[in-house]
Amino acid sequence: MLSTSTLSDRRGLIAFIIGVIAVTAGVLLHAPMFWMGRNMHFMLVGMPMGSDMIFGMFLIVAGIAVAAYGLLPKNVSGILSASQDIVVSPPEDAPLSRAHWMLMGVLVIALIIDIMKPASLGFTIPGMVKEYDVPKATASLVPFFALSGTVVGSVVWGVIADIYGRKASILLSAVMFVGTSICGAMPSLYWNIGMCFLMGAAAGGMLPVTYALLAEMMPSKHRGWSLVLVGGLGAVGGYFAASGFSALLQPYFGWRILWLLNLPTGLSLVLLGAFIPESAKFLLARGRREEARQVMARFGSEARSTRAAETVALAKGSSVALTGRAFFGKLFALSLAAVCYGLVNFGLLLWLPADLVARGYSMELTSRLLAESALIAFPTVFLVAYFYSRWSTKWSVVGSIGVTLLGLAGVLWLEFTGQGSPVFPVALLIVGTNGLVAMLLPYAAESFPLRIRGRTTGTVAACTKAGGMIAQFLAILALVPPLDVVSLIIIVPTILALILVAVFGKETRGRDLRDLDPDGHTFAATGV
Repeated sequence: MLSTSTLSDRRGLIAFIIGVIAVTAGVLLHAPMFWMGRNMHFMLVGMPMGSDMIFGMFLIVAGIAVAAYGLLPKNVSGILSASQDIVVSPPEDAPLSRAHWMLMGVLVIALIIDIMKPASLGFTIPGMVKEYDVPKATASLVPFFALSGTVVGSVVWGVIADIYGRKASILLSAVMFVGTSICGAMPSLYWNIGMCFLMGAAAGGMLPVTYALLAEMMPSKHRGWSLVLVGGLGAVGGYFAASGFSALLQPYFGWRILWLLNLPTGLSLVLLGAFIPESAKFLLARGRREEARQVMARFGSEARSTRAAETVALAKGSSVALTGRAFFGKLFALSLAAVCYGLVNFGLLLWLPADLVARGYSMELTSRLLAESALIAFPTVFLVAYFYSRWSTKWSVVGSIGVTLLGLAGVLWLEFTGQGSPVFPVALLIVGTNGLVAMLLPYAAESFPLRIRGRTTGTVAACTKAGGMIAQFLAILALVPPLDVVSLIIIVPTILALILVAVFGKETRGRDLRDLDPDGHTFAATGV
C-alpha cells in the first residue's frame, strides 16, 4: 500500500498504519448506534451516546495524530529551506507517458471522492431538518461550517503539502475523511456541525495539492488541458456520485448513509496512495536524490534552481507595474467569477434538493433527477479541456460563465412557470460552474507575474469558497429568498464577471509561463 519513501522511516510507516487502524476502529465503534435505528428508518435523534462511542471518538483523534506523526519527516526546517530553491518540471514538448495517464486517472478518482463530500450536503439537509425538527436556517449551520472548514483547509493544507509532501498530504486527508464518517451516527445536530467542519478542513486542500502535483509532473504543453480535465471530471464526478448514492441508498438507509460512506471511500483514498508518486521536489529537498531521479525518469521531468531567477526578478522588480487598473481589474474579475461559482455551487445547488422536495418531489426522485443532470454534464468536461487548450484560455473562461448564466436563466424559468423538469437547467449549471472552477485556478496562475502568482491565485481560490459562505450565512439568518429571486440575485454579479473577464482577461494559450519574469524575459535554468 505504501512505501517508506512516503514516510519518514520504517517506524513512521508502522505509526501510519497503526493510526489508520485506530481511526477505522473508532468509526466501527459507532456502527451499533446506527444499526439500532433500523426500525425507525435510521433516525437516531435523542438517543444517548454510549461509552463505546466516546471511546471511538478518542481513537479517531488519537489515530489521526499518530498517522500525522508517521507522515511527518525529520528536519522540517531544512526541508522547507531547501524546497524553496527547487523547481521540478518536464521539458516543454515532453510526450505523455503511461505514468502521466495513470496519475491523471488516479487523481480524478481522488477528486471525485473528495468533492463528493461537500456535494452530499444538499442531499442530507432535508433529512436533517425532518429528523432534528429544526428550521432550514438552523440546518444551514452544517454546510456553513463545512465550507468554513474548506477555507481553513485550503490554507493549512498548503503548508502541510510543503512539510509532508504532496502524496503524504493526500493520505492524511484520507485518514481524516475516514474519521468524519461518524457524522452518520451522531444523535445530535451540533455533533454533526463539528464533524462537518473537520470534513471540510480535510477536503479543502485536496484540489490545490492535486494541481501542485500535476504541475510538477505534466509537460507544460499538456498542462493546461490536463489540469482542466482532471479538475472538471473530479467536480462533475463528485456531484454525480453524491446524487447517485443519494438516489440509491437514502430510500433504504436514510440521509445518514451519505456520511457513513466516508469510511469506505476514505480507505479507498489511502489505498490509491500506492499509485500516487511522491513529489520529486519534496524528495530532492530531503536529500533523497536517487528516489527523486527515479520519479523524474518516469515522468520525463528535470530539476533546476530558482535562485538565479529570483535575483533577476528582484532586480527588475522596481520597473514592473504590479498595480494599476489592468492588474486590479483582472484580479477583481477573476475573484468575482469565483464568488459567483461559490454562490451557485454551495448556495443554489445545495438549496435545490430541499426546494424540489418542498414542491412535492420525493428525495429519491430529486436525487435521481440531479444525478441525470450530472450524467448529462459529464462528457462536456472533455470539450471544456479541448477548448481551453486548443482554442482560447480567456474565451473558454468567458464561455463557462455564459453557460452558467444560461443555467441560472433555466432555473428562473422553472421557478416562474412551475413546469418542466429541472434536469436540463441544472445540467447547464453543472457544466458552467464545474467548467469555470476547473479553468479558473490554472488561468489565474497563468495570468499574473511570478512574484505574486501564489498570492493572486490563492485569493481567487479563497473566493470560490467565500461565495458559498455568504450564501449559507444568509441561510442561517433565514434570509434566503425563493429560488427564483436567488437566481435573479446571482445573475447580476455573474453578468458583471463575464464582462470584466472579457475586458481585463488576457490570452495565455501557447505561452510557457514557468520561466517568465514580470517583464516577460526568460531566466536561464541552473541545474540542480
